[in-house]
Amino acid sequence: MGLSPDAKERLGVVFGVTKTIFHWGFIPAVIYLGFKKGPDPGNPEMTLLSLLWA
Repeated sequence: MGLSPDAKERLGVVFGVTKTIFHWGFIPAVIYLGFKKGPDPGNPEMTLLSLLWA
């Protein structure tokens, strides 16, 4: 059972949007989660400036 051309086009659009969101959102999400977790015990506090200098 095949997909209609309209369904294939919609799936293509959905996959394209998903790829773009993942492409542009992965690194910011990793940075956000790292800041949310915080540094390991004994390490200095994390700031945006320390991220840029590292």
